[in-house]
Order: sequence, then C-alpha cells, then structure tokens
Amino acid sequence: MNDPFAVLGIEPTSDEEAVRRAYHACAKKYHPDQFQDEAQREAATQRMIVMNEAYEAALKLAASRAKAPFREMMPCEEAVKLAFRMLERGSPESALRQLLRAMTRSADWYYAQGTILMEMEQFASAEQSFREAVRMDPNKVEYRRGALDALVAQRKSRTLIGRVKHALGIRQNQKE
Repeated sequence: MNDPFAVLGIEPTSDEEAVRRAYHACAKKYHPDQFQDEAQREAATQRMIVMNEAYEAALKLAASRAKAPFREMMPCEEAVKLAFRMLERGSPESALRQLLRAMTRSADWYYAQGTILMEMEQFASAEQSFREAVRMDPNKVEYRRGALDALVAQRKSRTLIGRVKHALGIRQNQKE
C-alpha cells in the first residue's frame, strides 16, 4: 500500500482526529452510494477499500505517536539508518527504539528489525520480521538469508546445548 497519509490527503504527522476528519471527507465524496452508473459505483467501491485500509493504518500510526509523544517520528529510511548505527555501537535496545520511530514500515524496516532481534537473541520474532521483509520484497537474497539464519538459530537454541548456553549467558549467535 502507498503511504496511508498520502492516500487520505493529509500530512504524515497528522493526529488521530485529523485522520478521522480526512477519512470522513473522502468517504462522503467517494462512497459507492453516491453513484448511479455501475462502472462508477465499482470504481468507487475499489477506492473505498483502499481508503479503508489507509484509514486503519494511519489511525494506528497516529495512535502510536499519541501514546509516545516524547518520540518524534521520522521517515522510514532515516529510522533504519539510525537503527543500524546504534546496532553498530553495540546497543540493540536503542536501535530498536530508533527503528520504532519510523512513520511507515518497508521491507528494509522489517529486515532491520530482524537484524536487531537476532542480536537480542529473539530468534522467533526475528524470523517473523525477516519473513515479512521477504513477503514485501521477495527478490532480496539478504532478506531470505536473514530468515534462514533466524530459523537455524531458533532451532539451535531449542537443543540441550542451546538451553545450557542460554542458562550460562553465552551468546547463541556467536560463530562456533
């Protein structure tokens, strides 16, 4: 889907009330009941489907910003770059916090989240993130590699040796 805020014709920093107003204005203008011609009605129905999806996504993003007003949201690409910088400095928790400041989520965003979660040894969640990146952009080999690495790490962590290493605090994803 395109940027949900753009679909509704509002700024990405809009709050929940602005999202609702924009959606209602669009719904009033493009509702299928407004049209008599069957072709126009079908086109309006398709447009309403897109607007409904955009409304839900924009409302969710606006609500998440409202819950955390101390965080300033940023473009996805910028959040991903900042998260990788924090990860390079050895701070995966800070990297994850920076990543969550993204206004939207892309395949690169999910790849970055998977990479961070691998570092935090949350292998099942990392695999889900990598798989979402693969779903969004199936042609990127690095996304597929990340999903495979997460699956292997997850299986290793379930073995007796993996559980012992975890109990002793030995990192699972170190090269053996």
